[in-house]
Amino acid sequence: MSIQWLFDVIEDRKQNPSEKSYTARLFRDGLPKIAQKVGEEGTEVVVAALAQDDQRLIEEVADLTYHTLVLLSARNIHPDQIFAELEKRHRN
Repeated sequence: MSIQWLFDVIEDRKQNPSEKSYTARLFRDGLPKIAQKVGEEGTEVVVAALAQDDQRLIEEVADLTYHTLVLLSARNIHPDQIFAELEKRHRN
């Protein structure tokens, strides 16, 4: 699995929503709900890093990664744009 694969799945859910899809539901709920989920997951990453085991931290980072990719998709930003920004910063 890769970031691109996951982003492609998210994009597919955005373009072809189904009633059973959590991702499609996030898109239906809109940007405020998606942003809220990113904030919640970020907090859960911090808690897991400071007070929980490695497996819990892995799970929370996975949740944060997924919700962040949904946020990017909702704003029509591709992950490659993030990687390009990181590469630019590395060069400086």
